Amino acid sequence: MQDRLAALLSRFELRARVFQTGALCQAVSFDAARGVGHIHVLRRGALKLVTSGARPRTLAEPSLIFFTRPVTHRLEPLGPEGVDLVCATVEFGAPMHNPLTQAVPPMVVLPLSRQGTLSDALHLLFREATAIHCGRQAVLDRMSEVVIILLLRHLMDQNLVSSGLLAGLADPRLAKAINAMHAHPARAWTLDALAREAGMSRARFAVRFRGTVGQTSGKYLGEWRISLAQSLLRKGKPVKVVASEVGYESASALARAFTGRLRISPTTWAKRCESASAAESRQIANSGKGEGPRPATRPRRPVEAGGRN
Repeated sequence: MQDRLAALLSRFELRARVFQTGALCQAVSFDAARGVGHIHVLRRGALKLVTSGARPRTLAEPSLIFFTRPVTHRLEPLGPEGVDLVCATVEFGAPMHNPLTQAVPPMVVLPLSRQGTLSDALHLLFREATAIHCGRQAVLDRMSEVVIILLLRHLMDQNLVSSGLLAGLADPRLAKAINAMHAHPARAWTLDALAREAGMSRARFAVRFRGTVGQTSGKYLGEWRISLAQSLLRKGKPVKVVASEVGYESASALARAFTGRLRISPTTWAKRCESASAAESRQIANSGKGEGPRPATRPRRPVEAGGRN
């Protein structure tokens, strides 16, 4: 059986950074402007989850909260004893246009009871979080990344995502065509060639792909190439080299497609990424620690959905 996540995880660098372990007794806010996703694992206690534009949710059992992309949100512990949490920032390489971040709903809340392998991994994460050992931070970060991969697998295996990339990868036939595009983005794929990969007729494949993934195979391929180009540009590869690797005849052809989708040239985008990375490195060096939560002022009155904090 093909590994449905292998090409995605090899092309895009999944990075998690744990910044909170243990008791949390006051409300904290997380700003989407920081440009990262978050994972929060509630081990004990009850809390209110507040996100802009949605009704607040109360979580009173061990749960996993996953924001695949930047979302402004707040966690409010309920009760004098607070809550026991493990929290981490999450990045997937090309944060806003990575197919993985687009494949998963902006927020996933999953109770941890009877989750099998995922629960086993979280148990190990909690054990490491409550101990003081050499290399603790590195272990926590890597284990958080494992938890995220297991979560993606769980969403596919349990058919918890009804449309988008993960739904396509959950379909055995469509997964063959999607994996082929992921593994060989520079190939001149046609609808007929992709249908053959899936073992389907051209017409049936086109209808099934669009109905499951939510867009045509041609559009998905174009978006995959651009997101892959972003990942390669972030690694410092020249535009001409990137163009060849992702299936464009020239740097100018990539620039036209890139600018058409992102409204910015690949060269300018790469320079902005370089500047942002340098600024982040300086900030971490000055602070001596990674990104953490921002204490939130407790509201004097109940927070309404979509209201101001």
